Amino acid sequence: MSEDLQYAKEHLEEKGYLDVDVDPTIDLVEEIEKLKKEKNAVILAHYYQESEIQDVADYIGDSLGLSQEAAKTDADIIVFAGVHFMAETAKILSPEKKVLLPDLKAGCSLADSCPAPLFRKFKEKHPDHIVVSYVNTTAEMKTLTDICCTSTNAVQIIESIPKDQPIIFAPDINLGRYLVKKTGRDMLLWNGTCMVHEMFSAEKITKLKERHPNALLIAHPECEAHILERADFIGSTTGLLNFTVNSDATEFIVATEVGIIHQMQKRSPHKTFIPAPPNDQCACNVCPHMKRNTMEKLYLCMKYEQPEIILPDHIIRDARASIDRMLEISAKAGL
Repeated sequence: MSEDLQYAKEHLEEKGYLDVDVDPTIDLVEEIEKLKKEKNAVILAHYYQESEIQDVADYIGDSLGLSQEAAKTDADIIVFAGVHFMAETAKILSPEKKVLLPDLKAGCSLADSCPAPLFRKFKEKHPDHIVVSYVNTTAEMKTLTDICCTSTNAVQIIESIPKDQPIIFAPDINLGRYLVKKTGRDMLLWNGTCMVHEMFSAEKITKLKERHPNALLIAHPECEAHILERADFIGSTTGLLNFTVNSDATEFIVATEVGIIHQMQKRSPHKTFIPAPPNDQCACNVCPHMKRNTMEKLYLCMKYEQPEIILPDHIIRDARASIDRMLEISAKAGL
């Protein structure tokens, strides 16, 4: 093992990412492209990543799209520019591949709101219920799940279940309430939320609409009900992006993580996109976990092939069934 690699591994354990100085004179885009070819690696990036990472990625998408790409890629290495549960999903679907995450501490407030040990006890109290879990959960939580879903396919997943079958939906209570309203199904909802999507201010959005009367409010279903009630369109990140491309409107107030606006602007440069304001002066429409990944960390993780996502075989086996069921239903629905 080289001295550089040994140094990187030692710091990885302490920091959760490679704490190695990067020469400020190198062209990170050029070096990352070289590493992709040398290592037969593919970069998957979520819409919420910083724009520079999105621009160097081989595939950009939401949770469903990224899961599908992870399942079919023939690369030897999957570099997941996203958060921990997404990289875990890629490892579950491609256990024979090396899966890297630029920063191991890139977590998810929604996944953290549903610890598997607590959910297991909750599930034991309702043995007759089928469990549908949002993909924003840990690998261990997926082992307790019958069918995963994303915001793209959640309605189709719920509607695929017989009407007389009781359902537990976890972990996002806002998405769960939206699905109850959308499908008419009465479900037991776990009380979890996303820190980004629960912070938008209806009062500030109203004032923003007054200044931009022609702007449409578009919102992710993880938002709270009082935001969704005002929305002109509700959809997943991909759904929101496609709506802005196809809509005749030229102004949009975007109630989701601000990273998606980069792709909206690229697809519709003649249109205006305004981030929905949070409750206070903080940057609450920015996910701090997604933004832990940087170009420097992306370069270093590809160079040293660390941090790597490692999962026990039994977790991979038991978690995969719920993801495969999701992909099967999605394929039938044409998603």
